[in-house]
Amino acid sequence: MAQFRAKKLDLSCFVNARVIRDHTKRKVFEQYETQRQALRYIIRNTTLPPRARAQAQLQLSQMHAYTRSTQINNRCIEGGKSRGVFRHFRMARYPFRMNALEGNIPGVKKASW
Repeated sequence: MAQFRAKKLDLSCFVNARVIRDHTKRKVFEQYETQRQALRYIIRNTTLPPRARAQAQLQLSQMHAYTRSTQINNRCIEGGKSRGVFRHFRMARYPFRMNALEGNIPGVKKASW
């Protein structure tokens, strides 16, 4: 994990270690996504020789866990919670409600009928 962490982090925008880890995972995944897709294409291509496919599978299995998309977890950017997070806003329910009531989220207003 230390090999992927940035040398200098601006910690003012992060709340806790989980949010820093999530940010690191997202950056690493974005960096290695095309390489993983290429290896997966080689593995699935049955017209290639079996040795090349096996070599690609070995390379894919030896890649760091942070390069996988399943490692990314939606977390609240304000509190770091992983449950009850709205994907579009990347906020948990309660911080979303407070920001919406204060008018900090454009286009969102309290529903009334």
